Amino acid sequence: MFFPKKVKAQRITAITGLLLALVSAIILLVKVKTDGVQALTLGSWAPPFGITMVSDMLSVLLVTSSILISLFVVWYSFSSIGEEREKAFYYPAILFMLTGVNGAFTTGDIFNMFVFFEVLLMSSYVLIVLGGEKVQLRESIKYILVNVISSSLFVITVGYLYSVVGTLNMADISIKLADIGQTGIVTVIAVLFLIVFGIKGGIFPLFFWLPGSYAAPPVPVLALFGALLTKVGVYAIIRTYTLFFTTDVGYTHELLMIISIITIIAGCIGALAYFDLKQIIIYNIVIAVGVILFGVSTMNESGLMGSVFYLIHDILIKGALFLLIGIIIKITGTSNLRKMGGLIKHYPILGWSYLIAAFGLAGIPPLSGFVGKLLIVQGGLEGEYLWQSIFILASSLVVLLSAIRIFIYAFWGEEKGSHDISPKLYRHLMAPTVTLVAITVLYGVGSEFLVPFMTDATSVLLDPSVYTDAVFEGVK
Repeated sequence: MFFPKKVKAQRITAITGLLLALVSAIILLVKVKTDGVQALTLGSWAPPFGITMVSDMLSVLLVTSSILISLFVVWYSFSSIGEEREKAFYYPAILFMLTGVNGAFTTGDIFNMFVFFEVLLMSSYVLIVLGGEKVQLRESIKYILVNVISSSLFVITVGYLYSVVGTLNMADISIKLADIGQTGIVTVIAVLFLIVFGIKGGIFPLFFWLPGSYAAPPVPVLALFGALLTKVGVYAIIRTYTLFFTTDVGYTHELLMIISIITIIAGCIGALAYFDLKQIIIYNIVIAVGVILFGVSTMNESGLMGSVFYLIHDILIKGALFLLIGIIIKITGTSNLRKMGGLIKHYPILGWSYLIAAFGLAGIPPLSGFVGKLLIVQGGLEGEYLWQSIFILASSLVVLLSAIRIFIYAFWGEEKGSHDISPKLYRHLMAPTVTLVAITVLYGVGSEFLVPFMTDATSVLLDPSVYTDAVFEGVK
């Protein structure tokens, strides 16, 4: 922020800051693995009065993933975003957005979750209009209006919750709601929270704003939005629906399941309907949100572990896919599939990298999407949701079809469109992209090594007392 016109200094500062943050996150990850859930109450006020930050395994895995994806997007941005945008506080906006995202993942206070949502939203307002193109300005108005309304509803819902339990500390809310038991007002609050977080996360029918708003900004910003922003809403649903709203599971989680299935259907229709690269992958975000929330709605170990696996997979794979289609758009000068063709002759590494990422997205074994989806289906079968589980498997075929269609249109057939990209720029864009694709492959192939971490994350979701005990440890 202090040297907006010195692009090189901004780049060095941004990449150094992200590398240091990644190291910190990995140290915290190791600490949580060895010593259990970490809680910090600020200002020397004992919980539930002080504002608490809590790192359990789920939140620290998500923090690490979000920093990692931001690192690759910033690296990719050096060659793609353009100096004009870089001089308009592009990197500070990304770092502020990451602060909001990681704060939302780590907070132990429901009102502070609202505050961190606002931090990431304000930064995203900057990023969505940066460059001032007509389509950006048009879509940003819709994006801001939807989020202002959803934020107002968030505050109102927190107020309702406070009127019932008299606390904002999430661990304390969990204990008090368990004492209150099943009441109508708590179920109403649970549904209101689902609406609030569903708008942010992109569930049916609240994702109407998402395809247009995400497609408007440049590709690096789209990659950040697609990989991270919806995941914050999804995380908030996972956290509240496993920590607080467990007294009326027959209603709230059944509703969550129905909505998740309809969300997948809507996403599948969108992914098949469009011939625009950006829209196809954006609608695949909607499908993934539905798949993750289906796993959460089962409320058993397999389903929840599958959701955690799939959530992190989706952050990595969506980031990689958006960077890949960014290169395709840069080469061809269009995002319309009908105007592309024959790229595999000149850009074989790009073609095969895309194909690997597409297979990972669809959950072809042994790539990253496979383990998560398999566990989610297993959780569905264990919960005796047979046709829903079959439906989840069938949706994988639609995802594969939509992703392979891009490969067939863009890389096969006769050469179409212009190929106006210098070899140097191509190399600079491919370096972060191929590295990220390689990380997604390792995430899938090495999933056996990740199981202990996923088990720790799941155990906190299944047993809220692990979370509440860590927060209130040492408080009499």
